[in-house]
Amino acid sequence: MKASTDFDTLTEFFDRYGVALTVGDVPAIAGCYALPGLVVADTYSFSFTSPAAVALSFVGAAPDYQERELIAANALIEDVQPVSALLTEVAVRWEFLDSQGQAVPGERYRYLLRSTDDGPAICTVIRTA
Repeated sequence: MKASTDFDTLTEFFDRYGVALTVGDVPAIAGCYALPGLVVADTYSFSFTSPAAVALSFVGAAPDYQERELIAANALIEDVQPVSALLTEVAVRWEFLDSQGQAVPGERYRYLLRSTDDGPAICTVIRTA
């Protein structure tokens, strides 16, 4: 096994993650993370060591997506960098589609992914400018 820099593999992973985010499938979201995991932003950081902790951290996201009427998420992969034998850093710009079919700009993130037997898994998420 080696770090995944294959664009198709990464696209499939982020497509699956985006669907889980927009439909509020918290167990599927949690399944996209390696444990322990870390989320880093300008004003806070938090870590989680169990699928339940991942799920709790995303419980508030689903109502936000529903309130904004976001029905689809598209991860635009901007950069892929191998970090080590099993780690890859991926820069992603998210775009969303609302219920009216309008594109809604999202945020940018850098994901540190670990290659596993089941495919990529998110180790660290960093919100970027």
